[in-house]
Amino acid sequence: MDAYDKGSDARQGQGQGGPGRTGGPGGEAGPEGTGGVPESAGAPEPAGASEPAEPGEPAADVESAGAPEPADAPEPAGAPEPAEPGGPAEPGRPTGVAALSPRYQVGAVVALAVVAVAVCAHIGLVFLHVAPSNTLTKQHGSVVDEWVFPEFEQNWKLFAPNPLQQNVSVQLRAEISTADGEIRTTRWYDLSAEDGRAIDGNPLPSHTQQNELRRAWDFFVASHDSEDRPVGLRGTLSETYLRRIALLRLDRGGAAGPGDVVERVQYRSRTTNVEPPPWSGEKVSDRPTVRELPWWSVAAENRDDRAGKSGQAAQSGQIAQEGGAA
Repeated sequence: MDAYDKGSDARQGQGQGGPGRTGGPGGEAGPEGTGGVPESAGAPEPAGASEPAEPGEPAADVESAGAPEPADAPEPAGAPEPAEPGGPAEPGRPTGVAALSPRYQVGAVVALAVVAVAVCAHIGLVFLHVAPSNTLTKQHGSVVDEWVFPEFEQNWKLFAPNPLQQNVSVQLRAEISTADGEIRTTRWYDLSAEDGRAIDGNPLPSHTQQNELRRAWDFFVASHDSEDRPVGLRGTLSETYLRRIALLRLDRGGAAGPGDVVERVQYRSRTTNVEPPPWSGEKVSDRPTVRELPWWSVAAENRDDRAGKSGQAAQSGQIAQEGGAA
């Protein structure tokens, strides 16, 4: 009976625990079971395991759960990017002058050569003008002066030991023949004061307001002797320059009315010493020095001016007639 009972127990354990397992009470596996593969309770499923597809459905793509997507492959260092339309030129393609045709390249080289020669010649002539007297200036001084004066004149008065220490005021008056045949003399116009008022408060004054009258007067003084007689052709040129400036300033100031004609002009200058600073101890005279020039006839300038105006009027009339005929 005992053996039978044990055998029934054994048979009962085999029915609950499965073949090859020594089952204990309730079908639990004994500690020394030698059969079957034990199941791990609550064992996690492998990551990314896909569920089996049901019959009739297509199998889904298997993706690794949490697996990072492959990054873009890095471009090799120094690889050139494709050129966009209108972008920079491709490497190795000629640019600038090299991209021109041979004929235009020759023209560009010739133009650059001419400019370089002109610049070097100008710098050389200006250097000879400011340099001390030497063999070249003695032999070719007239050529240097013709090129430098009056546009490129150089001086060092600003940096001299005794810079300019005087205020020079240039004044002008005129004799005008009126339409009634009378001759009247205008008042003195202070041209320097007019230029000063035009410059005062003007952040960008014109070159004529700053230098035209001053340079013209310096040109006259340097080319005339103490008796106001011109020295050479430059002296005569300076007088003509001052006459034209006089007519322009008188016309601007409205000195001559309708039908009036300017016959003669006269200049004078009033020079006053600048008072030195108190610490210098220098004493200078405060009395002004007046230099009055003789009367100059401006008939030639007026004749040229009237001829120019007549030519312009005739040209305007001709244009008007052609326009009417059209």
